[in-house]
Formats: sequence, structure tokens, C-alpha cells
Amino acid sequence: MLGHEGDEYYMEQALRLARQAYRMGEIPVGAVIVHGGKIIGRGHNRCEQLNDPTAHAEMEAITAATHQLSSKYLNECTLYVTLEPCVMCAGALFWSQIGRVVAGASDPKRGFTLHGSLLHPKTAWSMGLLHEECGSLMTSFFQSLRHG
Repeated sequence: MLGHEGDEYYMEQALRLARQAYRMGEIPVGAVIVHGGKIIGRGHNRCEQLNDPTAHAEMEAITAATHQLSSKYLNECTLYVTLEPCVMCAGALFWSQIGRVVAGASDPKRGFTLHGSLLHPKTAWSMGLLHEECGSLMTSFFQSLRHG
């Protein structure tokens, strides 16, 4: 599924948002939701800024996209996210019935795949698009915390 037209472009947009989060002192995760070739939802982690453990990139993008479509369902949409979603975000993606999820880096400690597939049965998903860029951003962020 990595061959879809535009996948790298949309993941680059998610990476831009992740870099913005990094500059704000947030865990650098970015997400965009695409419908009909257009970005309709964007988000990056804002947990520190908002003092809200649910302010993940995916949650922000889901809220923006559902408002844009005036629908709670995103079955004709694709989420591009720089890090494998956590269980909370996978649950929200399940309820939105998102059509496709494309993740950059895996999250072996907190990713949803640790618990089996928590996405909707009709949701297609893949992992590994621009994984080096996505993963190195996370590594750099956590190294800066240890040495900062």
C-alpha cells in the first residue's frame, strides 16, 4: 500500500507538523487527514501546551476532518501520521471508521499493534513510509531531553 500516489507528499506534510511540535517542546508527532486529494485535517501533539493527555496529533486531525466533512465518519479518508498511533488514537480511528492509516515510524513501547489490530476491520493500514525521517526526529527529541 505504500505505492499510492502522493503518499510521500502527505507524510512530508505530517513531518512538517511534527517538526513544529518539536520546536514547541512537544513530542514530535504530526498528522494529516486527506480526502479527495485535499488535506482536511491537521494536527500535532499539544499535550504540554494544553495540559491535556488526549491532545495527540491524530485526535486534533480527526476533530478538524470531521468538522470539515460535517460527519463523524472518515471512511473515505487517509490518515498520515509520523508515529504509529497509541491505543487511545487507534480507538478514535476505529470509531471514525477511517479508510486508511499510513504511519511512519513504529512505536514498540506504546503503539496500538502491541495489542493486535484495534482499527476498524475495513481500515487498511501500513507502516514504514519515511520511517527513517520520522524515527530520527523522535530520537533527536528524546536525546535533547536527556542532554538539555
